[in-house]
Amino acid sequence: MIEIRETGLADLEKVRALWADGDVMRFVGFPEGLRKTEEEMRGWLRWIEAKRPGRNHYSIFEDGRYCGEAFYDIDPEHRSAALDIKLFAFARGRGLGTAGLSRAIREAFRNGAERVWVDPHPENAKAIALYRKLGFRQSDFPAWLLSEGEAPGSVYMELLRDTYESPSSDF
Repeated sequence: MIEIRETGLADLEKVRALWADGDVMRFVGFPEGLRKTEEEMRGWLRWIEAKRPGRNHYSIFEDGRYCGEAFYDIDPEHRSAALDIKLFAFARGRGLGTAGLSRAIREAFRNGAERVWVDPHPENAKAIALYRKLGFRQSDFPAWLLSEGEAPGSVYMELLRDTYESPSSDF
């Protein structure tokens, strides 16, 4: 059974272990993993909680086992939300990415985003395939994202609220 829930204090060690995994983090620039202290993780969770529901992070479980994360952060000025998903290798290819990302998409749209976007590494073929499966379309990076320092070496893909067909649940 898949469970997707808002990340809380009890999940921080699991998230920290996910981020420390080089296989999970290689496409986001940390091939040796990202090491964070307990206090840094607590600060990060406070950053998430301070903007809920405009920003949120979800922990993904299958049969009680932690498998990964999904995230969104809404930019209210552009009514646009950045999305992210990360899964341990053992959890990939079993529908958990679709479930986790779909939850983040639904919640971002429910909380004011008109568009959601991802910027996968061009060599991350599995992520790009997942995004396409969910209806994302590749496009040029918007100028406002480039001016904020977004990585032009990645692939920009977006999904509009008006064209999204949720695999489950409604708005």
